[in-house]
Amino acid sequence: MTEFSEIPVIDITGLTDVPSDDLVAQFRKAYGETGFGYITGHGIDQDLIDAVFAASARFHALPADQKQALALDSGHRGYIAINTSTDVNSAHAKVTKPNQSASLMMLREDAVHDPDVYLSGPNQWPDLEGFRDLMLRYKTEMSDLGRRLMRLAVLAAGADPEPVLRDGFETPTTWLRLLHYPPTDPLGPDDLFGSAPHNDFGCLTLLAQDGIGGLQVKTPAGNWVDAPKIDGSFVVNVGDMLHRMSNGRLLSTPHRVINRSGRERYSVPFFFDPHVSYDITPLPGTGTPQYGPLNFGDFLRGELEAGYEAHKDAKSV
Repeated sequence: MTEFSEIPVIDITGLTDVPSDDLVAQFRKAYGETGFGYITGHGIDQDLIDAVFAASARFHALPADQKQALALDSGHRGYIAINTSTDVNSAHAKVTKPNQSASLMMLREDAVHDPDVYLSGPNQWPDLEGFRDLMLRYKTEMSDLGRRLMRLAVLAAGADPEPVLRDGFETPTTWLRLLHYPPTDPLGPDDLFGSAPHNDFGCLTLLAQDGIGGLQVKTPAGNWVDAPKIDGSFVVNVGDMLHRMSNGRLLSTPHRVINRSGRERYSVPFFFDPHVSYDITPLPGTGTPQYGPLNFGDFLRGELEAGYEAHKDAKSV
């Protein structure tokens, strides 16, 4: 692994199904050395992103009882209140205190729960005018961007993207999370995090963030590099499943959030992952497999049951 001191920037303006060799090489270098990048030229309208942030602020300003009425369900949709989520699986810090954030989680919008499809079902929507339509529009546009970036990532790993997109991402697992980080005491304990040090467990994370700051990425030497907002960009990082699919060629890098700005922080991560039925395995073309096969749905079930009471109480869902 290569030590780094800044997060690379990649302009994907005009990205098509046949990206240039230069763009593939840029992606391979950024995500083979850092695992994080700022993606510009992505084509998502800034007015849409701004509207999502405004809607997030409206939601988080609701009375606690109205938000709690949408408490996280066994389909992993709904409200996660502050001090209720602790990253028990963190391999990068001894985490004993809950994350200092609250969030609303939305997955793919299914009409009904299918008992044969893990995490299927409808979302829980707050009674806010235009909220549902706005979030569904954003998820559609971000899913399209996720597919384009996934194609680029697979090419950067040295594999053929067509069977991957067909078998794993025709109906992807998507997660849209509206996060609110209240300010924490600048003199508070070192182990009190907005988001404890962790690796994302999926394939791609596409993060929109405000200008408050607080996101930090861990280097191989154990240093923490700030990843502040760059106007017009998403912070995009690789998760553990894409690391396995790339046979280790693309890195899943630890990161954390500490909000000691004295101000409220908002961020909107969008997670683009394969269907729960998809078997994660090193892709042909990436070399001798370093990892065995892993069913994504089985993996998710273990992760969510370990970290969330809503899943511990409904293990058959």
